[in-house]
Amino acid sequence: MARRCELSGKDVMTGNNVSHANNRSRRRFLPNLCVVSLLSETLGESFQLRISAHALRSVEHRGGLDAYLAKASSDQLSLKARRIKTSIKRQQAAAVAA
Repeated sequence: MARRCELSGKDVMTGNNVSHANNRSRRRFLPNLCVVSLLSETLGESFQLRISAHALRSVEHRGGLDAYLAKASSDQLSLKARRIKTSIKRQQAAAVAA
């Protein structure tokens, strides 16, 4: 399983550990990933996603999973999140048509 946020696309970064003597050695900066269950109001079910703590704050700020996915671009979302987004769009379109 990749160390990548399913919503924001935040990934592992690389850099240097720099000692007091300015010696440099390579290191990895890992994202702060959390496994959370987010509720979709439109679909009425919860989805378990592996997202970063920053993305969790953004989801809460935008007003829930549905609002976050509606505004997010599909290229940064994981396959699972894209499927959730399309099912939410279908459900909303069916509700408007009915």
